[in-house]
Amino acid sequence: MKAVCFLFFLAGSFISSAQPTLKTKNIIIITTDGFRWQEVFTGADSLLITNEKYTADTSFTKQMYWDDSPEKRRKKLMPFFWNVIANKGQLYGNRFFNNRVNMKNPYKISYPGYNEILTGYADLFVTKNRPVENKNQNILEYLNTQPGYKGKVAAFTSWDIFPYIFNEYRSKFHVNSGYEMLADDSAILTHKINQVQETIKEKTGTRHDLLTYISASEYLQAHHPRVLFLGFGETDEEAHKGNYAAYLEKAAMADKMIGDLFSYIQSDTFYKNTTTIIITTDHGRGNTAGTWNTHSTFINGSGQTWLAMIGPDIIPLGEMKEEQQSYGNQIASTIALLLGEKFEHRAGKPIQLPVDGKDKIVSSNTLR
Repeated sequence: MKAVCFLFFLAGSFISSAQPTLKTKNIIIITTDGFRWQEVFTGADSLLITNEKYTADTSFTKQMYWDDSPEKRRKKLMPFFWNVIANKGQLYGNRFFNNRVNMKNPYKISYPGYNEILTGYADLFVTKNRPVENKNQNILEYLNTQPGYKGKVAAFTSWDIFPYIFNEYRSKFHVNSGYEMLADDSAILTHKINQVQETIKEKTGTRHDLLTYISASEYLQAHHPRVLFLGFGETDEEAHKGNYAAYLEKAAMADKMIGDLFSYIQSDTFYKNTTTIIITTDHGRGNTAGTWNTHSTFINGSGQTWLAMIGPDIIPLGEMKEEQQSYGNQIASTIALLLGEKFEHRAGKPIQLPVDGKDKIVSSNTLR
């Protein structure tokens, strides 16, 4: 086991008088819908990349993403994850080391998954992917009511159901989802994005992730929100189509966009060395060649997820290989505590994060 001690974020625990100072002032939460832990930690799946039912051009796709070594092929698929986060952050969920991340909700589909991540609560009454206003308070909504965050919270998502998951009208923070036109199109790039969106004739419920990312990036640079949610959706879309090559392509694109975002953050004095990025997914998928393209209560593997973090309070331990069980319902409270806030809306306890230095225990009682 690595020579580190643990920073236990446990409410009500004993606290020493000297506490470590958290450096995180801003949070970016990124989700890649329905992207399996298998591809994150081992790269392209040999049973799928060679199967013409799911990969039309197996030769080209293998040239792009295949290597006999799992460590090399995961780098080919997600170079930012494995060259940067693996060196400067932490990655949870490699089940080959019994390092597990799961969703608590029993449904293993998107709305219940995002509700769990954002509210910290696996609500048994949130069961379907329908445009129904979420009654549960989410972490973004909560932060938008706190001093220093009001009007500085935003969300950009590819999937057009997110405004209901956020309960946009009640939450009252900035949300842009699906092919919704961007506000303030006086900006040249924003105006161009709206023009592109208008030209897309066959719109689905999921906007192209690249458009979502460019929209979020433009807003980030113009308005400097302290909390940003960025929801990609095309990995799930392509998986449901049974197109494994496109699924890999969308995952590689997400990795590239996250890398581009990290590069910008480190170049902006507002965000540099004060911003933590948390990356995860809303559900897993089937873990066999016959079930990888779907997910539900009854499909094994659908509740298996993963988590990546990078930021000033995230000790650079890379791939976590210690036996550990984490859940999606712990993410909201982890976000709050990294920001020095409390979020106790039935949320799961924050994730135990390794930390360098002396043994110290930080409780939510010490945080503002």
